[in-house]
Amino acid sequence: MKPIKKVLQEQSHEYIWFITPKLSTLFPFTDEPVTQSIAELEAFKSDAVIAPGNEVPHYLRGLKVQIFHGLAGEKKGHFHIRHYFDLYLTQGPFFTRGFNKLKARFKNFDVIETGWSKLDLYVENNEETRSAKEDLLTKHNAKYVLLYAPTFSPSLTSAEVLEPEIEQLAQHGDYIINIKFHDLMAPKFIEAYKNIAAKYDTVYFKEGRDIISQFLVADLLISDTSSVIYEFLLLNKPVITFGNINENIQWNNLTEKNKLEEAVVENLTKDSFAEKRATIIAEYHPYHDGKSSERMIETIEKYIEKNGVPEKRKLSLFRKYKINKIFDRKS
Repeated sequence: MKPIKKVLQEQSHEYIWFITPKLSTLFPFTDEPVTQSIAELEAFKSDAVIAPGNEVPHYLRGLKVQIFHGLAGEKKGHFHIRHYFDLYLTQGPFFTRGFNKLKARFKNFDVIETGWSKLDLYVENNEETRSAKEDLLTKHNAKYVLLYAPTFSPSLTSAEVLEPEIEQLAQHGDYIINIKFHDLMAPKFIEAYKNIAAKYDTVYFKEGRDIISQFLVADLLISDTSSVIYEFLLLNKPVITFGNINENIQWNNLTEKNKLEEAVVENLTKDSFAEKRATIIAEYHPYHDGKSSERMIETIEKYIEKNGVPEKRKLSLFRKYKINKIFDRKS
């Protein structure tokens, strides 16, 4: 949402953030207009409601716009229509085709491809990041930076299987290893990998929520079934996964133990999956100009100019009940 906020500010639009109470301590823009009150949102009378999540109150005034919070199209629920949104702004042709098929079926929303706002952050000036990387490599006399960023999902995470193999890589003098876990990762894995970082000065356990800087620094990503792999692939860098469940894998996916070190060498030196990665980029996010947020806002403005501002979204009684349960209108 940060790149969208920047465009709204540049174009002098009025806006307000809605943050649920459980996320209030994580909200970084403390000097921004923000509320936890649905009543305040109703009084705000917005022209558009932009949501990266899956639900939005149907009774709020404004065009309900879904902008997504990931790129993993194979994950359950990504192409699930909940009927809360008037407009889906898609990241690339793969997603546009998927939602257009659903549009033809349900006929109660529109789909427009704009690119994804989050990826605008990667196009900003990264000189400072590149300089920090060079300093890090020089400090350790290393050649490459590896990033290990697995999913937290118990059924999909590689954290247990790859623990000894990550430690094996840590013993290799050519690599610096950054470890970045999701906030919901099981505590036992957090402890285990912090122990690895404590043993090797070339291993860094990264705290905090910022993963973008880790992407920019890394030469290669190690993961499993996580949406972060698509973001990394879009930087045109190699990815290795373990046990990925995608049916259309366009990168190096391992299915056997004790193959990671060999795969790292292969991908860093030969990059055998470069052509397949190019296919992913073309399908998932072919925009490299850092202006997806501008396209999103322009698209919303043109859509409202043509269709007007909806006062509320029509929903079934079941959907209304669910929304009323999620969002307390009396708050």
